[in-house]
Amino acid sequence: MPLSTPRLEIKDLQRTYAGRKVVDGVSLQIMPGQVTCLLGPSGCGKSTTLRMIAGVEMQDSGTIHVDGKLICDTVFRVPPERREIGLMFQDFALFPHLSVGDNVAFGLKGTKAEKRARVEELLDRVAMRRFIDGYPHQLSGGEQQRVALARALAPRPRIMLMDEPFSGLDNRLRDGIRDETLAILKEEDTAVLLVTHEPEEAMRMADEIALMRDGKIVMQGAPYNVYTRPVDRAAVLFFSDANVIRAEVTGALAHTPFGRFLAPGVPDGTAVDIVFRPQHVRIDFDRAGKGPLPTASDGTPARAVVSRARFMGHESLVEFVMDHDGSTLKATVPNVFLPQPGAVMWLTIRRDRCFVFPAKEGVTHG
Repeated sequence: MPLSTPRLEIKDLQRTYAGRKVVDGVSLQIMPGQVTCLLGPSGCGKSTTLRMIAGVEMQDSGTIHVDGKLICDTVFRVPPERREIGLMFQDFALFPHLSVGDNVAFGLKGTKAEKRARVEELLDRVAMRRFIDGYPHQLSGGEQQRVALARALAPRPRIMLMDEPFSGLDNRLRDGIRDETLAILKEEDTAVLLVTHEPEEAMRMADEIALMRDGKIVMQGAPYNVYTRPVDRAAVLFFSDANVIRAEVTGALAHTPFGRFLAPGVPDGTAVDIVFRPQHVRIDFDRAGKGPLPTASDGTPARAVVSRARFMGHESLVEFVMDHDGSTLKATVPNVFLPQPGAVMWLTIRRDRCFVFPAKEGVTHG
């Protein structure tokens, strides 16, 4: 098999319920050892896509290939149990009447000795060997998750589908178990497709993120690129809080109280939204005509009044009312910075961290 062959490839998957396209032309490629996150809000089609790949639901159109071989279209269909695809869900679904060892062995083929050896190997890898004769009700949530991982890995699946498998764990456990799980899957050279609605989880886990909305993949790429090169305003807002300024274009420039922003190819008179994250707002509370001039990348200072400041743990969030139109603007500052309400400050924004998109009706600031 050529090294360039994707472990999993789906092409133009479509699924319609009651006249509504729940999955609308989704295509993906995942290489061996790669982790791809399907990221999006609830109801955008992520879990339906997973079910079609697993074979528990049929697509209306499109194809699914594993290692270059067709496993499903609208005529031909390999049964779920023969697809060599593992499944992990939020509900660990361990059999309560079976021991930990028997749970992991469930569905394995071979002699009793061969199955026992595989079970012991996997329980060693997830640090659960000492519980081999115990039962699920005797385990914590994190321990149950480790057993569920061992069971999913037991038949050596080529692909692992994971539907928010860590959301039932408390924050203290989640990061460690998540990292351990991915390390094992990568060691096994398993292609992983993970569904989540949490951007932070996707950024932490994924080699590649596919952002879904209304049944479609709207953008796809490495986490850094998806975060720093969003396709539209909604993509920015999905990953983080953001400020939005409405402006009008004249001569390919959008004019704002923070200076002019390039808007190439946008006709004169067109309204645009300039979107930027709170961490890219710079505060100069000593300006009032005194301080050094801003750099070209920072644009023009605009006057604002502090309305509220809160310490968030590793940073402070400061909210301002802008002089020019009374809109609210948010800025984050590392560590502790808690100015009093009513304090006057001057703000600039980094032009190289701003995004200019066609205006979205009904909202002029955020």
